[in-house]
Amino acid sequence: MHGMSIKVLTPEVASKIAAGEVVERPANAVKELVENSLDAGATEIRVEVREGGRRLLRVIDNGHGIPEQEIPLAFERHATSKLSTAEDLNHIATFGFRGEALFSIGAVSQVTLTSRHVSQAYGASVRIDGGVIHPMTRAGAPVGTTVNVEHLFFNVPARQKFLRTAATEAGQIAAIVQHYALAYPERRFSFVNESRLVFQSTGSGDLSDVLIMIYGRENAQQMVSLTRAPRDNSAGLDNLALDVDFQGGAPARAPGKDEPQAVSVTGYASLPSLTRANRSAIDLFVNRRYVEDRSLTHAVVQAYHTLLPVGRYPIAVIFVEIDPSLVDVNVHPQKTQVRFVEERRIFAAVQKAVRRTIISVAPIPDLGVDEAGRLVRPEGETGVLPPGWATRHDTILGAGAQSHFDMIAPPPRSTHLLPGIVQETVQGPPSDAAKPAVPAPSRQSAPLTNATPKLPPLRVVGQVGAMYVVAEGPEGLFLIDQHAAHERILYEQFMLQRAGSKAAVARQHLLDPLTLHVGAMLTGQVAAHLEALQHVGFEIEPFGGDAFLVRGVPAVLAGEDPQRVLEEIVVTLGERRNLVGEGMEVQLVKMVCKRAAIKAGQLLSDIEMQELVRQLEECQSPRTCPHGRPTMIQLSANELEKAFGRL
Repeated sequence: MHGMSIKVLTPEVASKIAAGEVVERPANAVKELVENSLDAGATEIRVEVREGGRRLLRVIDNGHGIPEQEIPLAFERHATSKLSTAEDLNHIATFGFRGEALFSIGAVSQVTLTSRHVSQAYGASVRIDGGVIHPMTRAGAPVGTTVNVEHLFFNVPARQKFLRTAATEAGQIAAIVQHYALAYPERRFSFVNESRLVFQSTGSGDLSDVLIMIYGRENAQQMVSLTRAPRDNSAGLDNLALDVDFQGGAPARAPGKDEPQAVSVTGYASLPSLTRANRSAIDLFVNRRYVEDRSLTHAVVQAYHTLLPVGRYPIAVIFVEIDPSLVDVNVHPQKTQVRFVEERRIFAAVQKAVRRTIISVAPIPDLGVDEAGRLVRPEGETGVLPPGWATRHDTILGAGAQSHFDMIAPPPRSTHLLPGIVQETVQGPPSDAAKPAVPAPSRQSAPLTNATPKLPPLRVVGQVGAMYVVAEGPEGLFLIDQHAAHERILYEQFMLQRAGSKAAVARQHLLDPLTLHVGAMLTGQVAAHLEALQHVGFEIEPFGGDAFLVRGVPAVLAGEDPQRVLEEIVVTLGERRNLVGEGMEVQLVKMVCKRAAIKAGQLLSDIEMQELVRQLEECQSPRTCPHGRPTMIQLSANELEKAFGRL
């Protein structure tokens, strides 16, 4: 502050700063306008956008409207019909209450508001340009309100620079509309992007109808209501979930019998068979207000403790109803975060409701085997078998049935190796590592390159921790990361195929086309990169809404679950920032190779390790994976001698 004088900001600058806190992107403006429509009692709300909301945002509702004389007042800062005294802040039951939404939007755009109050025979219209209100005029209009927001951030160029593509911004807006369709299934929501109807709820009042519209019928059928009565024999598992520490603190405790039952948790949660690659499909609502709360999200994830693989997360729509005096919604300018008076109690209530429901409909079974060797349940037991149980069970039984003699002297057998590794006839001890995940190209396939090898000749010694291949070279010891090395091999093979012709990428056609629901936020991203996806081996086409039909995948992924691989690629596609100027196809090739490569923890046979090293020696850049991570480290003979005190 030295040498600088203090002065009061001009109203114009202050209003733009305030607007930036409330409206960061078009989706924030839509959120504020939709909430105003809900507060006005609208039963039908329609959102239209062009160019991702930059060119036009239009929200139309059939609420009770604004009286003609109050329309200009609606754009004044801190003008609201929701609060009268400071005490009202302790019991907020509406979305809007600060009176900043219309003021903030009007300060950074050109707004035309037309409204007709239910008690009046005609409507009125007013226009605001960058905060300047023009004279109001009468207009013929149905009961309700229409707000047109044009040229958002036209007077704040710095804000425009941070907006993303039109498809991304439209996806964010679609997600906002879908959140409120979930919170208010009895009201009808429509979303129109570039004059095309993208989403429309039925307004039937049945939440399952909205779930079908958002996630598709097949996925919605794998989601169960939290209102389902629990099974008696699930109590032990239910209580186990509540013993988990709450973010390192004391165990969360559910309300006792003598405490008031002030918390209600309802909604839907997915069965363990339906998962996503991240937590983005967990939607939380507090008193029907969509919120982003890490604690409650963690409570939902923790409810699936031991039920989901590492790195997989459920789909959930959770509604928490609580006395408004026990929650503060005024802790964030955009009101997406809340603060609870009894946070541990809310955490425990959400965790218990989800855990109890999932265990009740998908209990962990005591499995038996019938005379034919098939998995069966105890008499009267029901529920869903965890994915992969049958395969794992058969593998264990098959391994246990082998005699000691068989393991020492097995008959010759044909071994199909991992993608990108040759297949040969091998005589040796049976190993799960040598069992094929998918067929692979033959040894006669073209080498990666004819250039001089970039590595010295290596002799495979063994494998450490099912992660690293140990090899000996003329200059010492090499530790090779099997995942990174295989990733490099697949990447260079892929790029060589594409170098000749984009159509040369080997594909694996699916017997039954796969319907992939990517979600409203990622639909635009996938649609924008369809051609790139097709060039790297996917056969994918739009199938309406947020769905895409997948008919084929790159052959290198033939041994993977195509549904899971595509979900992970789509999620990564939405999160990526191209900081090095790479083409989208190159980025997609890297994603495919990462998911097709040998995983850490996978045992390899001697022939697989030898072939992995041989093909790595032929690579143009064998010392790093496509993402730049080293594929190997070297310990020279001198370093080994120093370590053993020989020097």
